[in-house]
Amino acid sequence: MTSNDNHSNGHKPSGAPKGPITDTTQKPLIKRFYKQATVGDGAFFQILLDGRVVKTPKKRALLLPTRPLAETIAAEWQAQGENIEPWTMPLTRFANTAIDAVSDAQEDVAGDIVAFATSDLLCYRSAEEEKLNAKQAAAWDPVLAWAEQALGAKFVVTKGVVPIEQPRIAVQRIAGALEPHEPFRLTGLHVITTLTGSAILAVAHARDAISADATWAAAHIDEDYQIAMWGPDEEAADRRRRRKFDFEAASRMLDMLKPTGAPGSVPKSAQ
Repeated sequence: MTSNDNHSNGHKPSGAPKGPITDTTQKPLIKRFYKQATVGDGAFFQILLDGRVVKTPKKRALLLPTRPLAETIAAEWQAQGENIEPWTMPLTRFANTAIDAVSDAQEDVAGDIVAFATSDLLCYRSAEEEKLNAKQAAAWDPVLAWAEQALGAKFVVTKGVVPIEQPRIAVQRIAGALEPHEPFRLTGLHVITTLTGSAILAVAHARDAISADATWAAAHIDEDYQIAMWGPDEEAADRRRRRKFDFEAASRMLDMLKPTGAPGSVPKSAQ
């Protein structure tokens, strides 16, 4: 997973994780040692390299819960060139994380996500810039309205960065939306939460209440406003591209975990 450096007005949730769980694929590049990556059938779907089962860094079988996810991960392996480059294989990395780390710490990972809801990006608005405040309201209010309508989670909004306490029931409803806990889904939600700074956005997106593009845009209202004011920064733009690469992969993973689509209902302004 990848950490987030884009939280509203620089405000971080107290008690939030310092960074997301990571897997152990950051090793020196190795030469490609196989010709064909395929998917094996079974109760779970295995990734096979020339017929041999792929193992995670902890030597567990790389078993995927759905065929679409397995086929996409097999395609990541098949697309490798002379060397295997883990950074080009985000879904493999996330699957390793789900199997090796999240499966053994599901309550802790869910708790990390819920910690963001106690001081969520969407609840902190600009106290000085009226134009920015209006942009935040236009993008974030419909998502908060969806959370209240669909989850019964009514959050309090404030101006500035001084922490405010959210209603316990609202935070509990976000926690409930993560259940039943499942390692792959929690992994995807954790990635999106840490990349956006918002558990509410992550849950809304996972429930098809807001599109991937709209989720990413909503998470970057502040950053885009600053870019419009002062111009882009090359180093920051490169970090953002890397974050978006992982965000889009996590979004695809959540989609491929769904047996059927279940679109939510959020006002069109959030689509």
